[in-house]
Amino acid sequence: MSGGVDSSVAAAELRREGHEVVGVTMRLWGGESDTGCCSVSDVDDARRVAQQLRIDHLVFNFSEEFNENVVSPYVEAHRNGSTPNPCIECNRHLKFDRLAQRARLLGFDAVATGHHARIERQPSGVWRVARGADAAKDQSYVVHMLDQRELAYTLFPVGHLTKAQVRERASELGLRTASKPDSQDVCFISKTGGRETFLGHRIPFRRARVVDESGVQVGAVDAVELVTIGQRRGLRLPGGSPKQFVLSVDVEGGTVVVGDESRLSCDTVSMHSTMWSHEPPALGSSVMVQSSAHGAAREAVLEEAVDAAGSNGHVVLRWQQPQRRVAPGQSIVMYDSDDRVVLGGGIAD
Repeated sequence: MSGGVDSSVAAAELRREGHEVVGVTMRLWGGESDTGCCSVSDVDDARRVAQQLRIDHLVFNFSEEFNENVVSPYVEAHRNGSTPNPCIECNRHLKFDRLAQRARLLGFDAVATGHHARIERQPSGVWRVARGADAAKDQSYVVHMLDQRELAYTLFPVGHLTKAQVRERASELGLRTASKPDSQDVCFISKTGGRETFLGHRIPFRRARVVDESGVQVGAVDAVELVTIGQRRGLRLPGGSPKQFVLSVDVEGGTVVVGDESRLSCDTVSMHSTMWSHEPPALGSSVMVQSSAHGAAREAVLEEAVDAAGSNGHVVLRWQQPQRRVAPGQSIVMYDSDDRVVLGGGIAD
């Protein structure tokens, strides 16, 4: 229970169905927090909702694991010029790994969360993550890493509901979170300080030249670690010039290359650390591919998938139509050809 309306209603739905429910809030980030789901007020909201539902409420302190698996890799990714997705890594390492381990140890039959996604069991017995009923709130992208063991132990009680229906049920029950706004930000990045302040306290920023594709300097940045592929603003380019977008970032060389937006177009995308929910589809299979939490899925063909030892989950996809380049470090999630169930996902090279 994160203190939001979705997990509140998830607990209520399970209670209504007759399950024995215990609310658990994970204490993850111990530093300053005014966003996300780790503030003191969020923990208090979760506790009070549990009281309203007449269920026990526990707080598990996983701050050490959170720092090791989410915060530190986030900082290192920026140091190396990548654009990480910390919320996905939190799901991978904390919510569906560390929390599940603790739940099994304590004898619970399942872990349930308020994600807007569905878990289905196919006639073959294979478990799959499917898109949530509310297309605008679908979160299957951020839970794509679940394998068969984790899927069999996980419940998404609000995945069949729209967000409006979730809020309606919360209002009917008089839950204090019924009208609470959704969390949209990274919990350890404060609104007041932002990403620049957070990273600036942890790594030294390096200035970099901004050059065009012929190597001529056209601008500069004070922190190359904050620049990402596709970025347009904050490059100190001369006024009145055509729009320029970041095409590549060389952290070690202190150079950012910019060019026309059309130069971001590419025919293929490769990824590493790929995980499949079951078995990978055959080479040449058509898949739908989503490269951001709220982006539209695009059709691609599975061109290469190496599962051999030492391959690091290397996968190459060929777009049916050229697409904008995916920033290194971002998650790429593959769905079946109907764009409904998750097949697997990895991290863009």
